[in-house]
Amino acid sequence: MRAYRGTLFRNCQVASPATNTPRPAMLRFFLIFLAIQLTMFGLNLLSWVQQHIVLPWTSFLAHICASLVTWFDSTASATGKVLWNTATGFGVSIEAGCNGLEAYIVLFAAVMAFPSSWRQKLAGLLAGFVAVQAINVLRVISLFYLGQWSTTAFNFAHEYLWQALIMLDVLVFWLLWVRWSGRKAPSQDDGGQPPLPPAAAASAAVAA
Repeated sequence: MRAYRGTLFRNCQVASPATNTPRPAMLRFFLIFLAIQLTMFGLNLLSWVQQHIVLPWTSFLAHICASLVTWFDSTASATGKVLWNTATGFGVSIEAGCNGLEAYIVLFAAVMAFPSSWRQKLAGLLAGFVAVQAINVLRVISLFYLGQWSTTAFNFAHEYLWQALIMLDVLVFWLLWVRWSGRKAPSQDDGGQPPLPPAAAASAAVAA
């Protein structure tokens, strides 16, 4: 954790452990992070949002999965939010928590709460949505086949394994984005100016 402190919050005031003083940058990050999450999850529960955003997206996700599966399995099909096997009749319904939107809300809040430029935030949000949904497509397809093979394996993967993997995906992507945005942001230690070339720095030192 100490190795990331300077990178994650280098544009804000973070106290040293030796001073035992408050850390306003970290506190501000977590407060904004929690506030955005509460707001987004609250909006996600609204009936209008469910009908016009969540359900259409979930249905679209099921059809994406069916389109990918039919490349190697012609028995796959999608009806609404259900991915099912036309030969066996087995299907998986993509319910709340399985469409990737809840995981993306967590990533959305983390990106928005972190101090960075709006361009960097937009890049992180767009790339993050793709990253979360790509993993989620793998989750849906794997559960579709696990359910046909073993109910026990399906329940374990659905309730434990994939829940952890999705959140790990969110965490890893956010850390990579933080590192990328930190490299793009100018350091405030030198007033936001790029470092001088060695020759110019030496001349400035002699002149001083």
